[in-house]
Amino acid sequence: MHDIFSPRWAPFGARILQSMNASDLIEQHFTRLRPEQKRALHKLRVRTIRDLLYHFPARYESSGDVGTIAGISAGAEVTLYGTIRKPDIRKTWKSRRPIAEAWLEDASGKIKMMWFSQPYIAKTLHDGMVVKVSGKVAGAGAKIYLANPAIDKSPVAPEAVHDSLFAQGATTETELYPIYPESQGVSSLWFLHAIKKVFETSVHEKLEDPIPGDILTRYKLPSLSSAFVFIHAPQKLSDAAGARKRFAFEEVFALQIVMQKRRRALLKEEALPVTVDKHALADFIASFPFPATNAQMHAIDAIVSDFEKTHPMLRLLEGDVGSGKTAVAAATAYLVATSLPKGRIAGTLQVAYLVPTEILAKQHFSTFVSYFRDHPIPIGLITGSECRKFPSRVRYEESAKLSKAVFKKMVANGEIPIVIGTHALIEKSLSFKYFAYAIIDEQHRFGTMHRQKLATKGAIAPHLLSMTATPIPRTLALTLYGDLDLTLLDEMPVGRKSVITEVLDPKKRGSAYERVHAELAAGHQAYVICPRIDEPDPAKELALQAKSVKAEAARLKKEIFPEAIIEILHSKMRPAEKEDVMKRFENDEIDILVATSVVEVGVNVPNATVILIEGAERFGLAQLHQLRGRVLRSTHQSYCFALPESAGETTRERMKAFKNAKNGFELAEYDLALRGAGELAGGRQWGVSDIAMEALKNLKLVEAARTEAATLVASDPELRNCPALAARARTADKEMHLE
Repeated sequence: MHDIFSPRWAPFGARILQSMNASDLIEQHFTRLRPEQKRALHKLRVRTIRDLLYHFPARYESSGDVGTIAGISAGAEVTLYGTIRKPDIRKTWKSRRPIAEAWLEDASGKIKMMWFSQPYIAKTLHDGMVVKVSGKVAGAGAKIYLANPAIDKSPVAPEAVHDSLFAQGATTETELYPIYPESQGVSSLWFLHAIKKVFETSVHEKLEDPIPGDILTRYKLPSLSSAFVFIHAPQKLSDAAGARKRFAFEEVFALQIVMQKRRRALLKEEALPVTVDKHALADFIASFPFPATNAQMHAIDAIVSDFEKTHPMLRLLEGDVGSGKTAVAAATAYLVATSLPKGRIAGTLQVAYLVPTEILAKQHFSTFVSYFRDHPIPIGLITGSECRKFPSRVRYEESAKLSKAVFKKMVANGEIPIVIGTHALIEKSLSFKYFAYAIIDEQHRFGTMHRQKLATKGAIAPHLLSMTATPIPRTLALTLYGDLDLTLLDEMPVGRKSVITEVLDPKKRGSAYERVHAELAAGHQAYVICPRIDEPDPAKELALQAKSVKAEAARLKKEIFPEAIIEILHSKMRPAEKEDVMKRFENDEIDILVATSVVEVGVNVPNATVILIEGAERFGLAQLHQLRGRVLRSTHQSYCFALPESAGETTRERMKAFKNAKNGFELAEYDLALRGAGELAGGRQWGVSDIAMEALKNLKLVEAARTEAATLVASDPELRNCPALAARARTADKEMHLE
């Protein structure tokens, strides 16, 4: 095999390229790929020519003047070619901040390069390596240096750098240089030249456009072939922006097609009929230890309305931390668990309540027991470690422990109408007799496969209620949950006070400790959250330099709260240990719980009124909001202190948003506007590309895609007239649920 990048083999390479197809594997045409390049492309999910075309630049930079080291000056943006000398890692004298550094040498002289807080870069360089470097000259006089320069190790000649994909030899300083998502082994320059070879074959012009022509015209979107050129080789930024808008619309449109097809299929299915006794439901709600909010009643009414329809419900209940989602789940579960199966004179329909953690499962079980204490309905709990049933045969007010075999037999016989559990709930060996209602809590912790496994527990598709306390921007909800009806719980229970949030410089943490002392003196409890479990290994340059649970607990006990009972909680503890610590914390036997973000979801201790979050900038805004929610469980005034370790502009903006946002929904929208949906929801988590995540800032675009998809699926359900769109929708569905 021969290298098609070599001029010597140009005619041979041209023959190979002429036979290129979009579905071909990269390795068939780029034949001299090294093992590390193959690994990098696989990691980036670039396996075919089509994948390569859809691997879009993350940003664009002007390549700057190509010059010599001797000719540069402070403040200039430069591009240099030279040889790496003496790569090394050191720490700054005062702050102990890790720095990677190396010298770049050419025929005219040498200059130091420094990468701050990126020690790993030094490990990717070796003495004698010939590279291309782009960056800004910092410092002054004899002490100038390149600060955090981009470094390209591709073996490309200097004279080839300014070859435009539109015209050879363009050397304007304003040329845009695409910066691609990279992995060790393939650089942006590699992608630039690989795309250039693909464009030479006109493969991009042969691909069928998945967006129908009338829709392209209606929204003034470029064609597929034009958009590929505009995004990979823009002559101006407006070209790239237009192409990105087009590809964002394409992905959101394809996802909406998937959602509309799912909805259409659902409407054809038949659900088990639920008996809606509104008087009995009102009595059950009246027995709650608190008055239901208007938002809770609205959510219950919406679900009851779905129960009265002939097809299964698909609904997403989005409620802020502490807004009362569990009460809504309990009220609607009561209706199902008191309904007779169709054509039967005995027995009841069954409910499965799936939760992500054992701690949360046990808490929901306790909550349901308290709600159902005056209503004789058996409730079961199944986790990896135990099975329980309420009420006990011995004492009605207590639950009894059962063996898994006995528990599963009772569920299969229909003797336990409501079953709460972790992943153990979707084991093949657990079956239901009259399964009618599936509830999934913190649904983003589960994939589509889990949902499908739960849905197939019964002979007929159950009603499905997905619940989340993670705030989701409206555009994200419309895109990712287009097959679900959306209900918001946007009202807090009566008497619930908002958390007083403060962002403190680490040097001012004394005021936070004063508040903790005051709360402990009042008989309340506190959380301290740390990013790490153990202290970082000082020998490891890449280790996260942040406060650890174990060391911080020891320090607080020794220096700050010697009289307090302090315990730790983290993910590496055995389940029995975690359960013991949580039970003692709930029973007020522990004053301060020092933990990782393992307490982020579902830990419910009303007596805990203050939380300190160390290294707050290391957590996502959604995570911070969830952590703050741990002290939003009672009518006491509660406090949250965020203690970031860095003070950059981004950190300040995020901490300001965290402090000022009135609720999770407002915080979600702010985060979407500030940074895109990537951090809040996680592009990788949802399987949605960065370019589509950016588009979710544009509600009109999402709604337009949704409207067009609904119209198209209504007129052509199988998309027989749009085979390219059908294929694109299948790809979007697969990428969204990589499990």
